[in-house]
Amino acid sequence: MMSLPFYQRHHEHYDRAYRHKALSSTVSQYQKETKSKSAVYAQGSTAYARGSAARHHASAAGFSLDTSGAYSHGSSAYDLESAAYSYGSTAYDHSAAQSKRSAAYSLDTESLSRSSAAYSHSSESINKLAAAYRLGSESYSLGLKNSNLMIEDQSYKMSPKAKRAKQDLISEDKENEAIDYSVPIFTGREVNISGITDTEEERIKETAAYVAKRNLFATGEGVSVSKVAKSTSEEEHHEKKSRKVAIRESAERVAMKKTLEETQAFHKKLNQDKLLHAPEFIIEPRSHTIWEKENVVFRCSVAGWPAPRVTWYKNNVPIDVQTHPGKYIIESRYGLHSLEITTCEFDDTAQYRASAMNVKGEVSVYASLVVKRYKGEIDASLLHARLFFSLYTVAITPHGYASRFEISFVDKFDVAFGREGETMSLGCTVVINPDIKRFKPDVEWYRNGVLITPSKWVQMQWSGERASLTLTHANKEDEGLYTLRVAMGEYYEEYSGYVFVRDADAEIPGAPGAPLDVQCLDANKDYVIVSWKQPAVDGGNPILGYFIDRCEVGTSHWTQCNENPVKFARFPVTGLIEGRSYIFRVRAVNKAGVSLPSRVSEPVAALDPADRARLRSHPSAPWTGQIIVTEEEPAEGVVPGPPTDLQVIEATKNYVVLSWKPPGQRGHEGIMYFVEKCVAGTEDWQRVNTEIPVKSPRFAVFDLAEGKSYCFRVRCCNSAGIGEPSEATGATVVDDKLDIPKAPGRIMPTRNTDTSVVVTWTEPPDAKELVGYYIESSVNGSGRWEPCNNNPVKGTRFICHGLTNGEKYIFRVRAVNAAGLSEFSQDSEPIEVKAAIGGGLLHAAPSPPYDIVVLESVRDSMVLGWKQPKVTGGIEITGYYVNYREVVDGVAGNWKEANIKAVAERAYRIQNLKENMVYQFQVAAANLAGVGTPSQPSKPFKCEEWTIAVPGPPHDVKCTEVRKDSLVLLWKEPVYTGRSPVVGYYVDMKETEAKEERWRSVNEKPLQKKYLKISGLTQGVSYVFRVRATNQAGVGKPSDVTDAVVAETRPGTKEVVVDVDDNGVISLNFECDQMSPDSKFIWSKNYEPIEDDSRLNIDTKGGKSKASFKNLGEDDLGIYSCIVTDTDGVSSSYTIDEEEMKRLLALSHERQFPTIPLTSELAVEILEKGEVRFWLQAEKLSGNAKANFVFNDKEIFNGEKYKMKVDQKTGLVEMIMDKLEDKDEGTYTFQLQDGKATNQSSLVLIGDVFKKLRDEADFQRKEWHRKQGPHFVDKLGWEVTDECNVMLKCKVANIKKETHIVWYKDDREIMVDEEHDFKDGVCTLLISEFSKKDAGTYEVILKDDRGKDSSELKLKDTAFADLMNEVCRRIALSATDLKIQSTAEGIRLYSYVTYYVEDLRVGWVHNDTQIKFTDRVKTGVTGEQIWLQINEPTPQDKGKYIMELFDGSTAHKKTVDLSGQAFDEAFAEFQRLKQAAIAEKNRARVLGGLPDVVTIQEGKALNLSCTVWGDPTPEVSWLKNEKSFVSDANCILKFESGKNVSFSISTVSTHDSGKYSIVVKNKYGTETSDVTVIVMPVSGQIDTVQEHNQNNKTVSKKKKTITSKRKEGEKKDFIKPHVEEIIATEETPDPNEIPPVKTEKDTQSNQGAAKKTDGKAGVAEMVPQSMEILDRKGKKPVEKAALGKPH
Repeated sequence: MMSLPFYQRHHEHYDRAYRHKALSSTVSQYQKETKSKSAVYAQGSTAYARGSAARHHASAAGFSLDTSGAYSHGSSAYDLESAAYSYGSTAYDHSAAQSKRSAAYSLDTESLSRSSAAYSHSSESINKLAAAYRLGSESYSLGLKNSNLMIEDQSYKMSPKAKRAKQDLISEDKENEAIDYSVPIFTGREVNISGITDTEEERIKETAAYVAKRNLFATGEGVSVSKVAKSTSEEEHHEKKSRKVAIRESAERVAMKKTLEETQAFHKKLNQDKLLHAPEFIIEPRSHTIWEKENVVFRCSVAGWPAPRVTWYKNNVPIDVQTHPGKYIIESRYGLHSLEITTCEFDDTAQYRASAMNVKGEVSVYASLVVKRYKGEIDASLLHARLFFSLYTVAITPHGYASRFEISFVDKFDVAFGREGETMSLGCTVVINPDIKRFKPDVEWYRNGVLITPSKWVQMQWSGERASLTLTHANKEDEGLYTLRVAMGEYYEEYSGYVFVRDADAEIPGAPGAPLDVQCLDANKDYVIVSWKQPAVDGGNPILGYFIDRCEVGTSHWTQCNENPVKFARFPVTGLIEGRSYIFRVRAVNKAGVSLPSRVSEPVAALDPADRARLRSHPSAPWTGQIIVTEEEPAEGVVPGPPTDLQVIEATKNYVVLSWKPPGQRGHEGIMYFVEKCVAGTEDWQRVNTEIPVKSPRFAVFDLAEGKSYCFRVRCCNSAGIGEPSEATGATVVDDKLDIPKAPGRIMPTRNTDTSVVVTWTEPPDAKELVGYYIESSVNGSGRWEPCNNNPVKGTRFICHGLTNGEKYIFRVRAVNAAGLSEFSQDSEPIEVKAAIGGGLLHAAPSPPYDIVVLESVRDSMVLGWKQPKVTGGIEITGYYVNYREVVDGVAGNWKEANIKAVAERAYRIQNLKENMVYQFQVAAANLAGVGTPSQPSKPFKCEEWTIAVPGPPHDVKCTEVRKDSLVLLWKEPVYTGRSPVVGYYVDMKETEAKEERWRSVNEKPLQKKYLKISGLTQGVSYVFRVRATNQAGVGKPSDVTDAVVAETRPGTKEVVVDVDDNGVISLNFECDQMSPDSKFIWSKNYEPIEDDSRLNIDTKGGKSKASFKNLGEDDLGIYSCIVTDTDGVSSSYTIDEEEMKRLLALSHERQFPTIPLTSELAVEILEKGEVRFWLQAEKLSGNAKANFVFNDKEIFNGEKYKMKVDQKTGLVEMIMDKLEDKDEGTYTFQLQDGKATNQSSLVLIGDVFKKLRDEADFQRKEWHRKQGPHFVDKLGWEVTDECNVMLKCKVANIKKETHIVWYKDDREIMVDEEHDFKDGVCTLLISEFSKKDAGTYEVILKDDRGKDSSELKLKDTAFADLMNEVCRRIALSATDLKIQSTAEGIRLYSYVTYYVEDLRVGWVHNDTQIKFTDRVKTGVTGEQIWLQINEPTPQDKGKYIMELFDGSTAHKKTVDLSGQAFDEAFAEFQRLKQAAIAEKNRARVLGGLPDVVTIQEGKALNLSCTVWGDPTPEVSWLKNEKSFVSDANCILKFESGKNVSFSISTVSTHDSGKYSIVVKNKYGTETSDVTVIVMPVSGQIDTVQEHNQNNKTVSKKKKTITSKRKEGEKKDFIKPHVEEIIATEETPDPNEIPPVKTEKDTQSNQGAAKKTDGKAGVAEMVPQSMEILDRKGKKPVEKAALGKPH
């Protein structure tokens, strides 16, 4: 839309009125031209005419100059006009630039100053005229032919006012009054025009005449300054063209027409398809550095077919010429494009971009503009005006002075903090210079960029000097950035400050803050959607939901709309009454209570949208006149048809909102609607609104089951009936479609002021419908968080105010959308609150450069080099300014500027120097914040011709990619190459503190490239480097030494990472988390800037940058590096060689034609019931993945035989078959497809493989049936207990009370005393003292009415050997320590085990030597005792004895030391026992032959005999009934050969009955043997004898051992065995047999102890011991006793 002078704004719709008036006026002028001329040519003519008039006024002005000066001035102006028109000369630009510099810095000489200013003023005027003519000429060329060379289309939408457009100011209400000066007013007659199209109308609006007039009017150039009357200001001005101009225009017109016709004819012959090519800039625009008030032109040339369209951008924002009339002049002519910026100001400092685009693509080039301000007390804005006053004596009116206004703010409002419900006021005192009382400024207030209008909440005042804004009742909606804009015409200034509004104190402690920004959306007859924003404060407890209240306008009764709190920040309110207006409010609730209500919404009327549009239509509607809304007259008595376009527009957990369009067929009255629903997949339709139909084509359905899917349809109804239903919607799941956003990332605080911090963050991934962000701060370590804002802020940057200076704060951020608030982000790093560099400004001017060196010197010029400033000021350096001065005899002269435009490189050639003159130099760096302090003056350099043959020093040496053991050194070639070209470079290095002689060369051969990666550095050591160039003449001077660099990898250092995405695009990615707001990623190849972007796309977002290859090939091989500006040297690189390229291309092909990666290939397994499961698993599947199942090249489908399933979450694809049959033999294939990724896997089941699988399935099926009854979970096995017994055990399942268990060994049942209780499902059988006799096959059987199961265990061969090894191991572990025992034979070493088996191998070691057993030293086992017997021990038997028990795999050892006192005591005891044994051996004794009882019949003969023994031969005597008895005639006693004794009675009688005793005696002892003789009478005494026999059936045979009296006294020291009953049977031994004393089989000599009687002889008596021996169940102890036989 056209910009409009404010003095023509008559009413609210001034824009339309003015447009109409201006349009009519302009068209009336153009109708005077001949019809052969196009409207655009008219623009050119008028523009040129107005330009000529302006030139005429400028040259003919009556100033107080002499005639010659005026004539000279006019000639110069005319010459300059010709130069500007030719558009090809650069002399004017050079002279104008020199003129401006002279005017800025040479104010001492008044005459030079005045003439320079006059020349400058005239040049500026002519430049304007030339620009105007160029615009007109270009428009003319556009009118001749509709070619591609056209001015960029402009938008006529309302735009913000231009800040710097100059225009005369007249008050609105004083427009028609006579004043002291006049201004040209656009006039014209209103003429009705027909047949003008929209396009032509827009062209007319853009006429050059209008632009030229407005520009002249705004700048004040060519304005006649005199007092005139009102009628004079309304006269039309007509300027006639000179004959010269008319001829020139005619010639140009003919030449242009001919050229266009030839071009058109040539293009018709071309095949455009073969000539199409993308735009390409032939000449790129150059960057400029200028002073304020100067003009600048960016020029570029672009080629391409079709002809590209060029668009200019300022800081990536398109430049709108209409928004800033006169500020920008954009031209395009024959591929040459230009952008002219007039009267540049400091705000014009920016990056400008020219973008060329056609059907083949788009390309952009960049150029920078830096505008320097004047220093000192001179007001640069009035510089030209003051010179103008001094040159001209004509009086200057206020209008002439006010070519621009200075607007400043005094007593400004600062950041404000308030609380809900309070009254807040903002204000500023405004100073406008010059102060023109007739004109009032436009004062506007904005909140977050939106214009504020007065309301009951906001009041605004303007007192003439002070602007104020009052918030009568502050709410959180009022929080934001407030901007005061004061405008005088097209000039304006702004001032901004942030207002924070905190929550009011809650009525209930712990209740949340009030919601905010309640709005009504999608209002209808009985329905409206209410939306709001969640509060930042939840009161310490999560918000459970929100209550929505409504109130009818005009009442004060609030009604709650929902019974249960809703969490979603949108809610449909139904049940409204048509035609009434409502307001709404929202309350938040948590477990502590309900919050205060929000601010009420704007009133909304319950109306049909069509009715609302009808009410809004009125004649003043923009551009349209009255809107007429009509409806088709419906037919009467017609049942309405079905609604159309039914859809679900919103779905949450609580409700679903439906929307539809009314039917085309209706009844004679308004229609209403019934809504129906059904569960998806069914046809059970239910009416939702059963009682009252709805009037609006919107409806919210509540009371739906969360997670279920529903379908909906709608019926129309009227008095004629209910129509057919609409088409049903698709299945809609009742769930929130909008997810709560994820937490933001990368929270980065930076310093701002003494009380504020700038916090930036990155948007959460996959965020949808974000409302904004809440930021919280906390003093580090306090744990208490406070909200920084109470109204969600958009964007990812916020300034947190109100912080305490010097404190350290941490920050966190959470995102907000209608679904809720995200989790908090991670806490930021702590930051101390204090002002940033530059007194709180984010940016400051850079520090001085340093180390200025001369890179080349010739007779009249020198090339300087320098190092970049150490402090860049927080923003990228845009260029450098060089000054120089002469030094004569050590005295330095005045500084002179070497360059007007900033140079980007750190090397610059200074021209026009004097040969052999000594100079000093200084350099200043500049950025967007300004020009920094110049460097210290360099040392003096003499300007002379270098004649040396070797090259000069390389320059701009710098280090990058610094790591703990390496870095990359970069440099630029020397400016002076010597007498031959440079052929290579040498790099030197040394430690920083090392002496100069410690420099060493890094490379032996010269380097061809200008970079080198230096490896092998020592971590933590500081280094410096330098570079030398070499040519055929030799090695040149070294470069300046680099700054010291410490070899270290700083924390957080990241490297360039190569990546190949799913589309096969290969990219290099670099991430930086140390960026400042102005940091940039700079990519280079082989450390040279990447200029050819046809092979690489670079995309940077936030702290990540990606360089993507368009088509990776051999041309792309090299080192790719990335540097992040405005950081502490963040950089990295990645090398792509041939091998890496091949790898990446292979990976790209794989990603471009992807296969679904499989975790496992197709496999088969048997399930529990014998089912066969085919399955494979992919690493990942999406929800759209599908699978095809193929058997023998034929697809099979889910059915009775095949059960198929695809689980996208786990990637599992499976197919289950109940059983395998013969016909199922073949090949099975699973085919997967997920998007464009595919894969398949096959399994061949034929032959033996198939048969084995089928048999296994059959077995598993039978096994499953087996397990339906009692069965074994764990088969029969064994274990050895701690008592070295063997326990057979098995685990059973599915048993019950009636289940029986039976044990078998070798098919013979084992009787078990007790019933098994199946405790813990384990059955056991205990076998005590397991040995070889227990080997065999054991079986256990379970059975009940459901079936039986059996388990078998074979303990034979290897299995038995393994078990015995374990038994032996346990026995070996049970062995006691070795003990020493003395015997009559010698010394015995022994140990007890639980029990002994033959498989346990025993070995003995004496003094580390294996014992060889003999008759003297032997080993054996007695019961549970393992012993070593040493007979007749000698001193050689002393030492260490080890008993080794080998269990089959391990030797277990027991040790005893038989030496010293232990041996002596044992040997003494042996001697004593030996003597006792001799006595025992040689004593007299009865060996056998006599019975205990003899029963004989009276009259018979009795013969008894026995054998006695003793050494010496014993004496034999007889006793009868304890009395001495000698031989007689009846009884004959004999003792023969010293050992045979006989007793004979020829005829026995009853008198012979009695007890007879034989007594044998020698010196070692006496023994008695008794025999009872019972003589039975022949008759009458049989019964008595038999009875006596019965009573004496068992008689104990008593043997008495009689020793000498000395020994008898000692018998009481022996322990007598307890014998209850002994049945003895004597047998007559062989007379020649020598009776043994003791044997290991019939006595347990090791268990008894011989008691010592005296020093000569003793009797050994065994002590019986009892031990418990468990039966096979381990329950019945049996006592064994060692029995001694008395003599």
